[in-house]
Amino acid sequence: MDHVWKAFEANEVTHSTVHHLMTISQLVDELGYARVTDVASRLGITRGSACITLKSLEKQGLVERDTNAFLRLAPRGKFIAQTTHAKKSLLKQFLQDILGVNEENADIDSCKIEHLMSTEAGHQLCALVHFLTSENPAAKECMRSFRRFCRSECQVADCAFCEERCLFAA
Repeated sequence: MDHVWKAFEANEVTHSTVHHLMTISQLVDELGYARVTDVASRLGITRGSACITLKSLEKQGLVERDTNAFLRLAPRGKFIAQTTHAKKSLLKQFLQDILGVNEENADIDSCKIEHLMSTEAGHQLCALVHFLTSENPAAKECMRSFRRFCRSECQVADCAFCEERCLFAA
């Protein structure tokens, strides 16, 4: 298990760089173009900081610049931006609709996790969310049971999972 923590470092992009990619995607969708200044403004960072990150993304082949210095995502960059956005949306829905987390925390937590989740985990989570939010009677009963459990059994001081005291208590 000692090698597992190293997988965290093996991500193709960092949290910051994936947000640069997603921002370029959003700007192109909204405006039809993206410039370094637009990316910096949208992310609330300096132009210099955006420039450094974007140069790195260009070297990685994730971002391209045309002759007018407009940015666009290379195919791999577009794929990363799209899948990250999909994972964030899925995670937010899971946190809100299944676990009952409030919208603000669900948004923050899904942003923290979005680029770290594997595609396999994303597919499986998608299937679970789809099932649990479906009209399937077993899914409806599962959600009812889960809600009852959250209101009663999971709130006890002698939780078998947490052992002596709740690991999540303040």
